[in-house]
Formats: sequence, C-alpha cells, structure tokens
Amino acid sequence: MDIAVCVTDEDYEAWRRVRIAVVPGERSDTVEEMRAQDSPDRLLLLATIDGVVVGSGMADRSDSRGGGFVAPRVLPEHRRRGIGSALLKPLATHVTAIGLPELRSMVEDSESQRFAEHFGFIEIDRQIEQVRAIGDEPLPSAPPAGVKVITLDQQPDLWAACFDTFGTQVLADFALFEPLQINAEQWVGSWAGDPMFLALYDGEVIGCAGIHRDTDRPERGENALTAVRRDWRGRGIASHLKRRTLRWAADQSLSELYTWTQARNVSMLRLNEHLGYVRGHTSITMSRPLPM
Repeated sequence: MDIAVCVTDEDYEAWRRVRIAVVPGERSDTVEEMRAQDSPDRLLLLATIDGVVVGSGMADRSDSRGGGFVAPRVLPEHRRRGIGSALLKPLATHVTAIGLPELRSMVEDSESQRFAEHFGFIEIDRQIEQVRAIGDEPLPSAPPAGVKVITLDQQPDLWAACFDTFGTQVLADFALFEPLQINAEQWVGSWAGDPMFLALYDGEVIGCAGIHRDTDRPERGENALTAVRRDWRGRGIASHLKRRTLRWAADQSLSELYTWTQARNVSMLRLNEHLGYVRGHTSITMSRPLPM
C-alpha cells in the first residue's frame, strides 16, 4: 500500500471519486472548487494498492473553533485491511503539526462510528439531513413590505460587502458545539449558492437562501446557507426565500433538494418540515484530543 499527497488534477479527481463512492448522497466539490480551497493547512491523500486507488484522506482546520477536521475514507470493497488506520495516522500528525489541540471527524454509520471510537473519539454533536422531493412548486407569497428579493448575480458585490455585518452575525448564531471560524475569504469563496437569493431592506442584506447544484447528479441540489438577520427573524423571510429555492429547483427540472441542519437548530428543522422536507441520515461529529 502507498499513501501519497494529491498533487495533480488527476489525483484530485481520483480523491473526489472515492468521496462520491463513500458518500453518494452528498454533492462533491469539483476539482476547480477543491483547488480554490488549497492552503498550507489542508492535506489531501490518496491510498493505492498496486496502483489501484482504494481510499482517500483529508485534513484541515475545522470550521469550528479549536480543532482540526479529518476524513479517512476507504472504498467498501477494500475495508478491514488497515487502510483507514493507515490514512488516519498521517492526517492526525498533520493536524498536530499545525498546532491544533483537538481532532474531529464525522460519521454516518455504525461501522464508521466503531472505527472512530476505537481511536478514542467520542460524540460531541449531530447534524440532521432533510430531503425534499421537488414537484410543481407554487410561487411564494410576497415578502414583508419594504423587502426586496434579488439574486446575487444581479449585484455580485453584495456578498463580500455584507460579511462584516450580516455574515458574521448569522455565522455566530450557528447551533454548534463550538463557534464557527469563517473569514471573509472563505465567506466569498464557498458560502454563496448559485443561485443565491438575497432579501434586502434599505439596500442591506437581511436574509439569504440558495442552492449548490450537484455537478455529478444535476437532477439534485443541496441547499446553501439559509439565514436571516436577528432583527428580521420571525417575519417569514426564511420561509419566503426557501420557497424561492423550491420554485427555482422546479423550473430547472431538479427532482430533489437536501440540506444538513444542526440538531440543536430546532427552528430551522421545523421550518424545513413545514416546507415538506423529510428526515434522512444523521451525521455524528466525533472528537478526541491530540496528539494521538
């Protein structure tokens, strides 16, 4: 077995093919999107046996404060051969080397959870998948008086401009075990959907909702960030924007949308249920101290 750092576009494509095989229900970033996320803190690995790709690994700073994130993945037909353990070790070493005290990962099945627990990980949080079949979606009713809804492509500079006000506030309100640490560059680079619907009042962003279309399964899409500024919550803004995404999905002939919501974000879980989303998988966040 050989474990090597991803370097070429072919390596990146092989890495994402492993992710698609192991996590078939979620959108995988394109090679271009993966390249845009490259940094000294980020490590992508490929595991091969006799030149055949059998697994992949990723390590990076966690979006949540105080830790690093790792994702060792092994193709189902190659499991129980020590490949996951062999990937986890250099990933953990990398996170230790960039000075982080805690290692985190996410699991969705009992086998992966047992693997994590074997290495000393414990559960610290959960996220809930919610799935919505797309049908003949009606237009949403009008937003509150004075609120204008546009798509980001109509005023593309708004997304970067709203980070210090709208962005930092809604990110701080995520119902997570630790606060998110997202900088302006990350906000601009990966947090807006396409399309991204923006609710404006007096020219300022007060709400957003969008879709990331799955490039490998174009009939599906993942909901991008849905959020509303604190002083505008409870007025139907989130519901209006999400209904806009449902109508857009129908117009584009998508058959399904899915979203992941923090288990403690009861209001968003309820809103999604009200809009016809049904529960899917549960993703468990696991953590352990470093070094291993």
